[in-house]
Amino acid sequence: MKINATRLQSHFEAMSLIGKIGDTGTCRPAHSLLEKQGFELAATWMQEAGMTTRIDNFGNLIGRLEGNNPELPILMMGSHLDSQPYGGRFDGVAGVLCAIEVVATMHENGFTPERSIDVISFADEEGWRFNKGIFGSRGIIGRLEEGELERTDKDGITRAQALIDFGCDINGFAASEYKSGSIFCFLELHIEQGPVLDMANKPIGVVSGISGPLWWTVKLKGMAGHAGSVPMPIRKDAMVGAAEIIIALNKIATQIPDAPTVGTVGTLNVFPASRNIIAEEVSFTIDLRDIDLERRNKYEKQLRDRIVAITQKHQLTYEISEDTNSEPRYCAGWIKKIIHNECEKLQLDAPELMSGPFHDALPLSYVCDYGMIFIRCKDGISHNPLEFASYEDLALGANVMVGTVLSILQQ
Repeated sequence: MKINATRLQSHFEAMSLIGKIGDTGTCRPAHSLLEKQGFELAATWMQEAGMTTRIDNFGNLIGRLEGNNPELPILMMGSHLDSQPYGGRFDGVAGVLCAIEVVATMHENGFTPERSIDVISFADEEGWRFNKGIFGSRGIIGRLEEGELERTDKDGITRAQALIDFGCDINGFAASEYKSGSIFCFLELHIEQGPVLDMANKPIGVVSGISGPLWWTVKLKGMAGHAGSVPMPIRKDAMVGAAEIIIALNKIATQIPDAPTVGTVGTLNVFPASRNIIAEEVSFTIDLRDIDLERRNKYEKQLRDRIVAITQKHQLTYEISEDTNSEPRYCAGWIKKIIHNECEKLQLDAPELMSGPFHDALPLSYVCDYGMIFIRCKDGISHNPLEFASYEDLALGANVMVGTVLSILQQ
């Protein structure tokens, strides 16, 4: 079976118009009207591919192709349609649209699988609106945490209210969870979001595992004062403390030059935020990731020690709240082997590589085997309107996915 590359491209082009910013950018916030429009469009394509569709209480769009034996654990595929606030056209979208195309190809060829297939666009994979991501994929396996519905966005809207506005029943989460053992395996196609495949001139990669993300929100508190009159030696400047911690994170994450460890501060909020007032309070996010959990734990301790030392030096108090903490998760060997075999059939030399970014596959890995297919993206750029994957590469990936799915269904 071969996918319809022209149809797949048309779906990408149509989806890119929803939440379009500039010439090539995308902004589709989680649980928003724009994401709902994306869901409505994707649902029409799911239905054309023979699937029934629904939106569950976590805000996931789910399309199901019923199998001959509905009692068997399902094959699940998908990714997400929400985007970063200044994002591209392919992140997440590739995994949803290629999965739909795989099912459409099977449906057109009159193939009915033995086990059912669910294609899902998961809610809030990105995590920027409420500062905590992979919400929908964690939700369906019962891994949400206390207080998540009370988290607010920049406009003060809670996750609970956003879900209600989206049409979800926040008291009905249990009804939307998948029962233990009901998912046979999970397959996700995604753009690489890094430069490895592009530098190697390889269109397709086979993912070996996903780095474990540690997300913190750090709040430092000092004392506000007049920028012109408070002497430097007696200041309690929260901004200076934040600056030193940011530099410390960078030094810690780069102490082994060839290691895949990454550390990032992506947001910084200052109070009272006046040019002539010493910053009294600064809160910022820390993102520390590594495929090696032992090394990440070691670096976490080093960072905590530096925060203690720096805040004592500047007479600041601090709070650290842990937003996300996941260990690295490795892809199933048997699924990787199938993907490699399908690549060889298409005469593709597909290298194995790890994923620094996390994906919806990360939480799913706790309840079933998973595999991932990476698509080359130009210059490794992602979370940016310049993000680009060619339609030829995406069609290749979708064809690898068709063969992979057919092989998995024989297991």
